[in-house]
Amino acid sequence: MSAATVSPLHGGMGTPRHHILSVLVENKAGVLSRVAGLFSRRGFNIYSLAVAPTDEHEHFSRITIVVDVESAPLEQVIMQLDKLVNVVSIGELSPSEAVERELLLVTVAVGPTERSQVIQLVGVFGGEVVSVGADQLTVMLAGRPEKIDDFEGLLEQYTVVELQRTGRVALPKLDRH
Repeated sequence: MSAATVSPLHGGMGTPRHHILSVLVENKAGVLSRVAGLFSRRGFNIYSLAVAPTDEHEHFSRITIVVDVESAPLEQVIMQLDKLVNVVSIGELSPSEAVERELLLVTVAVGPTERSQVIQLVGVFGGEVVSVGADQLTVMLAGRPEKIDDFEGLLEQYTVVELQRTGRVALPKLDRH
């Protein structure tokens, strides 16, 4: 397996700090807890974790884990994961060979002036207003993690009431040959 860095998240001196793992597991009680427990017992910080059933088979789920590997080699955890009975397969994804996306839902407090500004900003980023209140808007934006970071940064000038990000999901890019 090759090292997978998630730009622009790097440790000091330009060394890769984050890796993306795609883990296919059986849909059984306690599997997520055991997988996450392996990382914590080895001293790894999970930067992002997303899990959902797959389309491949209803009895399987895919866990996408973005893990901080600054402190220890990832290979140890991958070998331990591979030993878990409910783990079907493990793949490490390089950003150059993966399609990554994240979802953001955010509620912003808006007055008359801010309302049109936020709606315009949402349009520029290709997002969608999903709920409208008298003095608030809830917005949905999906895209590359960097796009979500940029949008979130621009929202700092407004009053953010609530914000939730899903964490990254990733799949390998398709071969064009």
